[in-house]
Amino acid sequence: MPFNPKKEISYTNQIRVRFVETDPLGIVWHGNYIQYFEDGREAFGRHHGISYLDQKDQGFATPIVKSTSEHKLPLRYGDVATIKTIYVDSPAAKMIFRYEIYNPENQLVCTGETIQVFVALDSGELSLTLPEFFIDWKKKEGLLDE
Repeated sequence: MPFNPKKEISYTNQIRVRFVETDPLGIVWHGNYIQYFEDGREAFGRHHGISYLDQKDQGFATPIVKSTSEHKLPLRYGDVATIKTIYVDSPAAKMIFRYEIYNPENQLVCTGETIQVFVALDSGELSLTLPEFFIDWKKKEGLLDE
């Protein structure tokens, strides 16, 4: 089954910055951007049929093993931010997502990336090969040749 990335798969959603997510200056504390990445991943998963619950139903969890973020501009309490979540295809048994977060003026405020691996729920073992359900999903999305 040859690796054949054909297209960008992404999903865009919005969140409203809550008071609890800001520091005393009213700007989003940097650690909350990781939560925004998760909001984007969950929205992406629900939209594209690869949600955490879908993965769990197939006997897998996908813990994050690496995350990065780069902050460019602040978000503030009450802002409606746009999160673009982009799936980055890889032949390895992992999921890579990149993120772009924009403020209400459509300015890029943060970029980031997370890497997740597949772990069997029953044994806790790391999967070194692509799980069958994930191969099926990649075929459905046009990322693998039939």
